[in-house]
Amino acid sequence: MTQKYYAHSLEGKPFSEWQPLDEHLRNVAEMAQSFAKDFGADEWAYLAGLLHDVGKYSAAFQKRLGVDMDSNAHIEKVAGRPDHSTAGAKLATTFLKDKGKGKILAYAIAGHHAGLPNGKSNDRSCLIERLNKDVHDYSACPQSILNIREPDVLPFNPDPKRMGFQCSFFIRMIYSCLVDADFLDTEKFMDKEKASWRKGYPPLTSLNEKLTSHIRELSAKARPGQINKHRADILQHCLKAAENPRGLFSLTVPTGGGKTLSSLAFALKHALKYKLSRIIYVIPYTSIIEQNAAVFRKILGKDAVLEHHSNFEPKQEDRRSRLASENWDAPLIITTNVQFFESLFGRKSSRCRKIHNIANSVVILDEAQMLPVRLLKPCIEVLKELSSVYGTSIVLCTATQPALSEREDFRDGLKDVDEIIPEPRVLYKAFKRVRTEKLGELSDDNLADMLRKEDKVLCVVNTRKHARLVFEKIKEQEGSFHLSALMCPAHRTEKFKQIREALYKNRQCRVISTQLIEAGVDIDFPVVFRSAAGLDSIAQAAGRCNREGDLSEPGQVYIFSPEAGLPPGHFRQNAQTAEMVMHHHDDPLSLAAVDEYFRTLYWAKGEKLDEYQILNDLDEGKFKGDFPFRTAAKKFKIIKDNMKSLIIPWNEDAEKLIRSLRHSKYPAPFARKLQRFTIQIFPEVLNSLTAGVECLHDQYHVLTNRDLYRDDLGLCPENPTFHEFESLFA
Repeated sequence: MTQKYYAHSLEGKPFSEWQPLDEHLRNVAEMAQSFAKDFGADEWAYLAGLLHDVGKYSAAFQKRLGVDMDSNAHIEKVAGRPDHSTAGAKLATTFLKDKGKGKILAYAIAGHHAGLPNGKSNDRSCLIERLNKDVHDYSACPQSILNIREPDVLPFNPDPKRMGFQCSFFIRMIYSCLVDADFLDTEKFMDKEKASWRKGYPPLTSLNEKLTSHIRELSAKARPGQINKHRADILQHCLKAAENPRGLFSLTVPTGGGKTLSSLAFALKHALKYKLSRIIYVIPYTSIIEQNAAVFRKILGKDAVLEHHSNFEPKQEDRRSRLASENWDAPLIITTNVQFFESLFGRKSSRCRKIHNIANSVVILDEAQMLPVRLLKPCIEVLKELSSVYGTSIVLCTATQPALSEREDFRDGLKDVDEIIPEPRVLYKAFKRVRTEKLGELSDDNLADMLRKEDKVLCVVNTRKHARLVFEKIKEQEGSFHLSALMCPAHRTEKFKQIREALYKNRQCRVISTQLIEAGVDIDFPVVFRSAAGLDSIAQAAGRCNREGDLSEPGQVYIFSPEAGLPPGHFRQNAQTAEMVMHHHDDPLSLAAVDEYFRTLYWAKGEKLDEYQILNDLDEGKFKGDFPFRTAAKKFKIIKDNMKSLIIPWNEDAEKLIRSLRHSKYPAPFARKLQRFTIQIFPEVLNSLTAGVECLHDQYHVLTNRDLYRDDLGLCPENPTFHEFESLFA
């Protein structure tokens, strides 16, 4: 009787119901191959899938599953987990004539469980050490598996100046195809019900029909006037540009120009014309995601949108959306800069399995000026590679287009960016609805006096501390509100609702906020005060002023310098650059001023546009193929990961979830639902609150002293322990 080898065990089931190993290898190979066809790497992905688990042909691994290799009977499972990944990696480097090709596959195969390793480092987990280690005998692997065909050349023309990045990115893409296929085939075998939940999203053709119908209804209801005429023109330009070849696009549309729906119209038409698989909206802040996702669901249907970010949890257990968030296998995805870019520089399968689905898609970077400056060069390299090799069309969508294009003083910029709007400057003048005035330095008392004189006013400052201090001076005034990230997301959502209601009912409304209110939040004030900042931030604050153009006179934006000065670091440098540029322009918010601002800022930053030398590290790896995947993933953090999460028992829903979290043996689902009630604070602040915080399951911190959290301020700074760390709220 021929010895059977298995990929997975099924507890309590006979061998006849276990998955044969050769079946799993071929299933994964074929699925990975289908994923990689979008970018011409199908043979590479097929081979990675075929070899990834050959180490499971060892007696040691089969005994781990519970197979007696002598009698083909169940035995007690062997403790430990024999390494089954290294065998396939070694095989790739020995069987293939081209050792470089073998090493590319070896990274993906060796890392398909533990994550992409560094090529060469001082620890035993690096690829070089893995390839030099002894592995269990897997000679039982059938010859039909080992008769491997060498893949063709790389599906891109290596650029000598970018070869390190290109090769490392290609490895990530092959890795993504492999790990997603491995997960999906295992899931299909182990949990057929779970696998069935992945189906059922509407096709792009259906979404396009719904959007077209909605736009037709809007046009019929639109009031006559120049603003709506310009909005209609913007839409037509987007629909026309959708016919253009795939590549890089920019959509420069002022606030109020309808760029959200127009960019979606572009994306749907463009995707259908070029048979692209999906549309991915990438947005800087979760507050904008929730707003845009609600708009899209209203137009396209509740099942059309996958919302993937840390704060979102469906009202009911939506298995399909949770599964799709693992690999973005949905037609319309809304996600964050953090999810998008950190996945593209990630190393773990949980991060990377979705990135192959970014190929052959339309990616819209909403508020593109919010790309992190200290990581700008790595982000630009990703956009170049996706658009030039992986069939992805990128739309840089913003009201204040940053100077990301290649030019004499920015050689690392993007080439051949197709501007959708023929004359952005003309459009800017048509949508100009505010005037700006510089006030110079203002004390907090003088600022508070000016705010009290306005019935409806928004004041945006740079730090949480400053927002609190100004709010404390006006809080006795009717209709005063405070917003900061020391309020949990559910709390902020409720505050936004109260603010919009006050504005709609023409009541007094004075809002003091950090910059979280700026980018894309649909809110409209006649007067806005903005603390000195970069021109992009000032322009975003101005976008909350006379947003709908309903005032008989332009809205008023005041720019002031706080008496305590500006925070050090990027806040101060950005504000100083803006101050210098404003001396050259009568209108500091004009496209010419903003363009000069970004050019000056990027020039001033120089090497700090890749502050952690990620591209340099990857480039050095090209000579021997030793790419530092683990190191790069650690360095590429849009949000620094030294922050700690604190769960706030803000309302009855939060308290109920906390009780479930406390008593559950499986806390993760409840922790996910509690993300809407969670804030991020520095470890020092968390440590100072020991008496008022409970730690559940050794990892989830819950605020138990409700006196430390106020409805008007969020996490309360009046506790004496806060004063020691007050600067950390800057």
